[in-house]
Amino acid sequence: MAATYLSLVNDVLVRLREPTVTSVSENSYSLLIGRLVNDSIIHVSDSYDWNCLSNTLTANTTADIFNYVLVGSGDRFRVINIINDTQDVFMTNISATTMTQYFLLNGGSSQRGAPVNYNFNGVDSNGDTQVDIYPIPDKEYNLRFNIIQPEKELVADTDITKVPKQPVVLGAYARALVERGEDAGLSSSEAYGLFKASLADSISIESSRYSENEIWIDA
Repeated sequence: MAATYLSLVNDVLVRLREPTVTSVSENSYSLLIGRLVNDSIIHVSDSYDWNCLSNTLTANTTADIFNYVLVGSGDRFRVINIINDTQDVFMTNISATTMTQYFLLNGGSSQRGAPVNYNFNGVDSNGDTQVDIYPIPDKEYNLRFNIIQPEKELVADTDITKVPKQPVVLGAYARALVERGEDAGLSSSEAYGLFKASLADSISIESSRYSENEIWIDA
C-alpha cells in the first residue's frame, strides 16, 4: 500500500519511541529519519522487479539518426524488454563493440532499415540514459522501452512510495538503531533480521502474482 513520506517517517519515530512530527523537516532528527527512509526505499526498490515500478518509455525515431535519449529514465532502471512497436519485433541487446562493428561495415555506409538491435551508451547532461540503435532508421519507428524504474527520492511530506511499506519502515528503523546506538529496545541486528524477513515476505506475495519474476536479490 502506498504511504506518504511523512507517515513513513512517523512510523519509524514511533518505533524509536520518539515524538511524531507534522513535517519531515520539523527538526534535525526527523530530517535524519527521512534520509534513512529514502535509503531504505532504494534498498527495497533494488531488491526485486516490483510490478508497481514498471514503466514504459517511448522514442520515435528519425531517419538517419541512431542515438536517442530516454527522457526521464535516469541511469538506474532495469530492462524488461524493448520493442520496435512499428514492426512488432523484440529488439536485441548487443555489445558496444558489436555496435561499432556494424557502424563500420561497408566502408562506413551503415545499413538503413527497421531497428532490431540496441546498446545503451552513456547519459546526457540531465542524467538520462542514451541508447544507440541499429540498423540506423530509414524512417520513423515507434520504440517501446518497458523497464523497472526505481522511485525518485521522496522530498515533500505528501510524496508517496509505491514499494511495500513494511520493509521500508523496518529497514529505516534498523538503520536508525545503528546510527544512534542501541538502547532498551531491539538490537540493530534483530531489527535488520525483521527487515529481511519482511522484505522476503513481500517478495513472496508479489511473486505469487507475477510468476515471470522468479529471481530476487538477497538483501
